[in-house]
Amino acid sequence: MDERPWFQHYDDGVPRSINYPEVPLHHFLEEAAQEVPDRPVSIFKGAEITYAEMDALSDKLSAALADMGVTKGTPVAIFMPNSPQFVMAFYAILKAGGIVVATNPLYTGREIEHQMNDAGVEHMLVMSNFYNTIKSVQSKTKVKKLIVTNIKEYLPGMLRFLFTLLKEKKEGHRVELGEGDYWLQDLLAKYEPEQRPEVEIGPGDPAIYQYSGGTTGLSKAAIATHRNLVANSLQIRNFMPDITRGQEIVLMAIPMFHVYGLVAGMSLGISAAASLVMVPNPRDMEDVLTSIEKYRPTIYPGVPTMYNAINNHPKVIAGEIDVSSIRGCISGSAPLLRETKVTFEELTGGKLVEGYGLSEAPTATHCNPLYGLNKEGSIGVPLPDVDARIVSLDDGVTVLGTGEIGELVVKGPQVMKGYLNMPTETANTLRDGWLYTGDIARTDEDGFFFIVDRKKELIKPGGYQVWPREVEEAIAENPKVLEVGVAGIPDAYRGETVKAWVVLKPGESATADEIKEWCKDIIAPYKVPTHVEFRDELPKTTVGKVLRRELVRQDQESKAE
Repeated sequence: MDERPWFQHYDDGVPRSINYPEVPLHHFLEEAAQEVPDRPVSIFKGAEITYAEMDALSDKLSAALADMGVTKGTPVAIFMPNSPQFVMAFYAILKAGGIVVATNPLYTGREIEHQMNDAGVEHMLVMSNFYNTIKSVQSKTKVKKLIVTNIKEYLPGMLRFLFTLLKEKKEGHRVELGEGDYWLQDLLAKYEPEQRPEVEIGPGDPAIYQYSGGTTGLSKAAIATHRNLVANSLQIRNFMPDITRGQEIVLMAIPMFHVYGLVAGMSLGISAAASLVMVPNPRDMEDVLTSIEKYRPTIYPGVPTMYNAINNHPKVIAGEIDVSSIRGCISGSAPLLRETKVTFEELTGGKLVEGYGLSEAPTATHCNPLYGLNKEGSIGVPLPDVDARIVSLDDGVTVLGTGEIGELVVKGPQVMKGYLNMPTETANTLRDGWLYTGDIARTDEDGFFFIVDRKKELIKPGGYQVWPREVEEAIAENPKVLEVGVAGIPDAYRGETVKAWVVLKPGESATADEIKEWCKDIIAPYKVPTHVEFRDELPKTTVGKVLRRELVRQDQESKAE
């Protein structure tokens, strides 16, 4: 890669290129277990598991999986929230040569069926409160064996006792296993670390099948190799120049079944021998804030809605919760508004910067420098070893100049191998070594990139072009507005028109006309929403991205009634 304009904006100490070790992803866990054996890898409600213990536990579980028939290339699903068991299951599957299929535990039976059948999953590790959900659809899938764990198994003593007494049965954690299913603890008691299978795993072997959210139809699986995940873990780690090996504490309040939490949280942390503070439910702000105050995390990967929730929490505003330990945060999944960034940095004294990534390059390709130039509305600059350009929407080939709007394409060591069972989709997305992201963007003279919007979500009122993101950003500047989603809905006169769904801050009130008037000073008249609906909350993905298509679906349903 020759001289790129963004190199001059890298923070001191950030390399332009990295020498990536030819190792499988679980090497990071094994390396830390040798270097800092007694350091906690997971902290869960006060209970700690050290690196040495987690390495041994995942060895034992890999031996059990091998006895069940898991060999090199076998897909194995994980169906659980953030927990020590997730970490254990993830590395055990890799050590057995398997491919991890991390699945959202909030999925419906139909969504589970599709993913399990598409991936060909026969083995699954499940948290007990989701066991009956899996059993209800198991006959429609190829799943043969379930390994079940209870959330209480790695809680500290008193909490485990209280959980057993007060919550276990009430919240569906106590289950009777069917024939052929196993309790995790029984398997761990049966095997020794020395029984771990000997499997030759190369950097080019698949490590995960990462399913997209499925918001545009049936979800598809991006195949990421060990090399992809090792590379991206190290790219992110090197882009945060003051990470100190064996000293960091990562707040895991973003789901690890999502590629963002998996790579920018768990794998990044383990590559730096950090401790991971587990938060099973990212929307449980009491747990998030208690974890921050008690365990003093230094790194907090998240999404704007999470940082916004902290900014607006009464206990934080009143100074009752100390959030000053947080030093570095990379925000993804949605635009990071200036107000959110500034307020959060004032509260913590740390840095909050916007990044960008996607499941097909698990997980990050761009980020704003932590300490250098940040540009409002920008996703930042490409990470080390990443090349990026804007190409014409007409032919997909012509490289556009500074300021011109087209599709963002990227190239780098983290780009996926392809989509599972989808050769046509793979050929459309991967062309001549470039990943076509489906995001519309532009770049400036400094090499900073700016996302305009998703290619598929363009609104066309009366022949004009409106990108939902620019309308959302205009409305979000209103001091009364907490959250907003914008999408196109059918319109008899214009073919399609702009609608905004708005959540106001607590105690605020506004009218639709007030929101429209606010917009008129910021955006062109044809971009101003013709419809404004106030909501208590907006539908979101598990990582906090507003589901525009779900808003449209709900709108159509309400009109059909």
